[in-house]
Amino acid sequence: MNNIKTSFSVKDLENLSGIKAHTIRIWEKRYSIFSPDRNENNVRSYDSEDLLKLLNITFLNNFGYKISKISSLSNEEMNSLVKQIYSNKNSSSLAISSFKYAMFNFDAKLFHDTYNKLTETKSFEEIFYEVFIPFLDEIGVLWQTSTLKPIHEHFISSLIRQKLYTAIEAVHQKINYDRKKVFVLYLPLNEIHELGLIFINYLLLNKGHSTLYLGESVPMKDLEDMKIYFDEVHFISYFTVQPSADEVDAYLAEFQQTILRDSKNKFYVLGRQIEHVANKYESITFYSSIESLLLSI
Repeated sequence: MNNIKTSFSVKDLENLSGIKAHTIRIWEKRYSIFSPDRNENNVRSYDSEDLLKLLNITFLNNFGYKISKISSLSNEEMNSLVKQIYSNKNSSSLAISSFKYAMFNFDAKLFHDTYNKLTETKSFEEIFYEVFIPFLDEIGVLWQTSTLKPIHEHFISSLIRQKLYTAIEAVHQKINYDRKKVFVLYLPLNEIHELGLIFINYLLLNKGHSTLYLGESVPMKDLEDMKIYFDEVHFISYFTVQPSADEVDAYLAEFQQTILRDSKNKFYVLGRQIEHVANKYESITFYSSIESLLLSI
């Protein structure tokens, strides 16, 4: 384990563990589970070892162990108990906790060890659906609560991206590319959150479809060239932060008019930016999840 330490407030611990700050303070006072540093204003700060301990406490507490029992355990005994109750049924919950700790402590080895443990009982698709997607959802919440810094997200995203590319490379060998119909996956200008889209690319390839992955921040005008090379193009995009909520309708209307008009082309869109947009476009379909998209293809 490396020695990088990150300072956390009690509110950060709440956001990361799901345990209310008030409860953490009670546990700290009653059971002495932490010894936080305090500044001149008596404000507590916790380090990454405190975070790991709280994540383990949360895991055990969720499986019925009382805090009075957990607090009597040493860190080694706590870690041993967590490993004892590890199973395929609860491995996703434990893995998410490990990934959180790896993210904040910049621990690539812990990430890879946790991932390799998951592969003993889960397929890549199961790992992504059951672990990575919930974990990425939690990252979104941590952004909103200002617990997460960009450097943490970049670090963990790069590790997940590595696993995606490895899985994609493995399925590329069995694809017979179709020049008539192709799925073109891209992100619009200034949209950079591509992990979900890369996963969709993997799933489509694994089903034997031809895909072109264009990546992030693609201008709409560049997509028009796809009509020159293929008879039928099914575009897929993920709107996480862009286009903005007040620009989504205008973007979709332009896409319908310039790229989908008088053609067999289709456009499939996911992401939270389309949650409140009325689906009034003839050749554009909105999906609430990756699963629903794949079921329709």
